[in-house]
Amino acid sequence: MSNSLDRRDFLKGTAAGAAALGLTAASARRVYGANENVRVAFLGVGGRCQQHLDVILQMQKEGKNVVPVAVCDVWDGQVKPGVIKGRGLYPSAKRCGLREDDKDHVTKDYRRILDLKDVDIVCIATPDHWHARMVLDAAKAGKDVYCEKPMTRTIPEAQAVVEAIGDAKRIMCVGVQSMADPTWREAYQYIIAGKLGKVLQGQTSYYRNSLVGQWRYYPLTKEMTPRTIDWPMWLGSKFECCGEKIGPTQDKQPFDRAVWAQWRCYWPFGGGMFTDLFVHQTTHLISAMGVRYPRRVVGAGGIFLEYDGRDVPDVATVVADYEEGCQVIISATMCNDTQLGEMIRGRLATIRFTGGGDFMKGFEVYRQEPGGRPAKPKEGSGKPVHTFANEKYRQPEPEKELPVEQGATYALWENFLQCVADRNRDKLLSPPELGAAAFTTVAMGVQSYRQGKVLFWNKDDRKTAEADASWAQQWEQRSKDRGKPSHVIGWKGGTSGSVLVPPEYQKLAGPWIDGKDPAERNTSSRLE
Repeated sequence: MSNSLDRRDFLKGTAAGAAALGLTAASARRVYGANENVRVAFLGVGGRCQQHLDVILQMQKEGKNVVPVAVCDVWDGQVKPGVIKGRGLYPSAKRCGLREDDKDHVTKDYRRILDLKDVDIVCIATPDHWHARMVLDAAKAGKDVYCEKPMTRTIPEAQAVVEAIGDAKRIMCVGVQSMADPTWREAYQYIIAGKLGKVLQGQTSYYRNSLVGQWRYYPLTKEMTPRTIDWPMWLGSKFECCGEKIGPTQDKQPFDRAVWAQWRCYWPFGGGMFTDLFVHQTTHLISAMGVRYPRRVVGAGGIFLEYDGRDVPDVATVVADYEEGCQVIISATMCNDTQLGEMIRGRLATIRFTGGGDFMKGFEVYRQEPGGRPAKPKEGSGKPVHTFANEKYRQPEPEKELPVEQGATYALWENFLQCVADRNRDKLLSPPELGAAAFTTVAMGVQSYRQGKVLFWNKDDRKTAEADASWAQQWEQRSKDRGKPSHVIGWKGGTSGSVLVPPEYQKLAGPWIDGKDPAERNTSSRLE
């Protein structure tokens, strides 16, 4: 398996292709000096964006050369003290030390901010349906981009973003904060060293349990009205991206506080747990495994309990099969918080990721002992043969009073800002190419669930297609070809653990031709 993307498809967008595009400090639009501030604007200053503001304001307090200079949101913000503190346009402007009457730097129209020459970076934390349009416009305006996950709302948008960022020679980070954790890079190095043998399966989960219903815990207030919220702008029906309207018209979607504040429950604006939660897990898992785009995906689930008018399921599973000869399983329910567990299974060993949350996980490795007979399943018993604990990874100092979750966000911003300063995409921890692959995987799961079809990914034209019988047929043929070397897909460490050791009696297998016993022909095992 490879840790790179389809180079033919994404040369312009890959880190490896940066040199070919001339993405160097000398050719960059601007090189940030040690005493020169990097100026950040925030598009969509809701709940999640408040953590981004926390990070930038903290860095500013520490004397780092980064400052907030502009904010954009369609909502005025909650002005009542103590309610939804900081969220919305004017409260966020106040946090950043900006004047409310500065209509260029405090605005409900993001295009004004992109026109500003005193903005270097835009942080996009809007609902999903606006991500791609804003990224494309930001790239065209010459801005570097930090965009929250999921990177886009549709698969064509993801492909367009990768190409646009590469063509514009911009630096872009996708906000999957778990990618700041070195656990996934250490696991990848362990795997490509051949210590797991042939990798067969990865699994991950994100289980929650909310009595009020997933995402319904975002509060609704009387102050949320069409007078304080630019509803047509939020819907985006007057804007297009990749040939489609961004959102529905007001006729199809009248103003509704629940749709606005709890938009993840509705397909036109998000993808439920698929795109809110699965993207987190899928990104770091495929990074550790070294795969990117799957070949075949099926999505399953349903709304089995949360009957509150939502569109998105409360139980869901995505199964992705890869041409490299492995599988990824992503599963969740919003009505039970017992996790499935996160691990990568190889023929010779299993990596089990430890810890909790998105940061500072670590992992343990348990040896496999395949024998000649079937054995009962076991629950990772015995002592691990290898342990990676990353407590020594540098975090913000305790006096910064940053929670662990924000610590991951802080670390990802540090990496992004350094890459911006160096004009170096090679060291991005969460680049758009990885973001596109992870999003495409879960988005195919959404399509499969909603359309009732199994889907293929066509890497040549970067589009989905309805699956056929060819997937199963190719593996059946490989089995009949008796594991020719070209069919044995291993790692850089070799094909250790990827071939069978047949018992002696297997030489008796095979068709009788002209009445002759196959044992007379088989002087050596055909499975070797």
